[in-house]
Amino acid sequence: MIALKRKVLAELAGTALLLAVVIGSGIMAERLAGGNVAIALLANTLATVGGLYVLIEVFGPLSGAHFNPAVSAVMTLRGELPARELLPYIAAQLVGALFGASLAHAMFDLPIVELSSKVRTGTGQWIAEAVATAGLLLVILRAPAGRASIMVAAYIGAAYWFTASTSFANPAAAFGRMFSDSFAGIAPSSVPGFILAELIGAAIGLGLHTAFEPRAQRLDHPNLIESSGEHGDTR
Repeated sequence: MIALKRKVLAELAGTALLLAVVIGSGIMAERLAGGNVAIALLANTLATVGGLYVLIEVFGPLSGAHFNPAVSAVMTLRGELPARELLPYIAAQLVGALFGASLAHAMFDLPIVELSSKVRTGTGQWIAEAVATAGLLLVILRAPAGRASIMVAAYIGAAYWFTASTSFANPAAAFGRMFSDSFAGIAPSSVPGFILAELIGAAIGLGLHTAFEPRAQRLDHPNLIESSGEHGDTR
């Protein structure tokens, strides 16, 4: 069994690298796109999809590659992550998100820590985050064994474009991106609304997955539904 400290280190490192990918590619895309927001978003999307797939493959065997407090909370509710490991996972994800934002800034010679001024708020944004997170959890929970990494990466890439919020779908990502006044940033005042919407979306995703399970299987496994074999997250 993998020791908790190794799992926590994997979650910290994986989340840090994920945020470095998201924020760093956003900075590079904005600099090179010449003001074309669609091109910048496309570049940001492609980098995130590739980075997310690789990170899930690398860290999945160590910690499940959650990189996301909403995913960890759902896995705890399902009995797949011990309750005593939930808070260390979340702490590692938040610290990793902050470190990843700082790392991206360091690579582009920006202030190591800064607060974003990019306001993302409103009913449409909140609905988008709930939809994005519900879909993410549904993909994670229903992915066939060995397919979660590619399916999660593909879903997040699509959700960048079909959601009004560009699919954060991750409380740790929202937290980390608030420390970057860049293309991928989010103003601190907008973060609570995003996190609440993401948690509601995670609950909806879990509820849908449970509803799709045959009643006999739910009765046979009241606390642990068949796992997809790997968890995986999002940005």
